[in-house]
Amino acid sequence: MTDTAVAILLVVLGYASGAVPWGVVLGRWIGQVDLRTQGSQSIGATNALRLLGWRVSLAVFLLDFLKGFLPVVIARLLGVDGWWVAAVGVAAVIGHCWSPLIGFRGGKGMATGAGSAAGMFPWVLLVFPLMVLIVALTRYVSLASLVGSIAVSIVLVILGALGFVTWSVALAVVAITAIIVSKHEGNIRRLLSGTERRFGEPAAH
Repeated sequence: MTDTAVAILLVVLGYASGAVPWGVVLGRWIGQVDLRTQGSQSIGATNALRLLGWRVSLAVFLLDFLKGFLPVVIARLLGVDGWWVAAVGVAAVIGHCWSPLIGFRGGKGMATGAGSAAGMFPWVLLVFPLMVLIVALTRYVSLASLVGSIAVSIVLVILGALGFVTWSVALAVVAITAIIVSKHEGNIRRLLSGTERRFGEPAAH
């Protein structure tokens, strides 16, 4: 098998990994709840927290993180070219946000995007204290996700321009951030109108 064939296979693996809707799986298995139809109707950890509690939420977050992280790490361990590694990471986020297993719907990409980005450049995880601070001050998880992802993109573009990270990593994270922001369109509208649900508020059934 040629290097290109291996790389393409890994991109497909990244998409397939991202497409597994762990929030839906755990919601139905543990709580007999379909996250797609209750609360915010998102399949991610935040909606799982509101509907199913912190244990299930943590499990959803970790599994969503790993389905972005592991394909990227595998690609790097196999010595795949940096641009292909970037494609693997972006593919995982696309799979999460538009999963064929649930009618090409999905989550908002934050946990899987964080996993993909961390697989390429682990220092991105340093943004999490900033996100925790934003949630503590505002109680808006969506605002923390948006600010955190955009901040990481800006920093990595600067580091790319300075030669500290490759452009494949920087542009992959920019692409992931663009996906995350697009999937938060409704949250952005509600933040601007003051109707966004705050962390700790009960889910709307």
